[in-house]
Amino acid sequence: MRLVGPNGEQVGIVRIEDALRLAQEADLDLVEVAATARPPVCKLMDFGKYKYETAQKARESRRNQTNTVIKEMKLRPKIDPHDYETKKGHVVRFLRAGDKVKITIMFRGREQSRPELGFRLLQRLAEDVSELGFVESSPRQDGRNMIMVLGPHKKKSEARVDVEAEKAKKQAEHEAELEAERLERAEQLKAYEAEKAAGATKKPKGPADNLDPE
Repeated sequence: MRLVGPNGEQVGIVRIEDALRLAQEADLDLVEVAATARPPVCKLMDFGKYKYETAQKARESRRNQTNTVIKEMKLRPKIDPHDYETKKGHVVRFLRAGDKVKITIMFRGREQSRPELGFRLLQRLAEDVSELGFVESSPRQDGRNMIMVLGPHKKKSEARVDVEAEKAKKQAEHEAELEAERLERAEQLKAYEAEKAAGATKKPKGPADNLDPE
């Protein structure tokens, strides 16, 4: 067999008995890494550590995969300002998380004769969230609905990092506030105890202190 050392160095072609002896002396495993090669290739390694590191890399790779998720938000052409701001807030949250957003304008009755209302509303929304997303699919009429798709500027993996960083920042700020409050309470308690101790050392006046020494 062709033997490879634990650090990738080429040991050369050796007998299986010699390879097993070297593995035992180094307290390592003899692992076949290329069975179809001629001669077959084996490597000295810590097989348990190798399996653990391989599993870790696979887990990290799955974690960093971009899972495309399409959220949907429905609006009416004559939506009131408060509802619009609420819906826009949801769209912002979706885009910030790295998800696509399908915006659907629902027309009813006579509203179907005024498609420009829906078009203008979609344009307004796209402009309001332009820092976080872009128009991936332009507004198009689909029966009684008008549809537009917004895509996030950042990939989901990047967005996840930003979200985690923001959470960590808020947690650190919260912990700093709690620590500041704890120190302030400790200072107040210290001042109170010092004031109390100072009052206890003063000799209280008795009846004799008010008598004239003459």
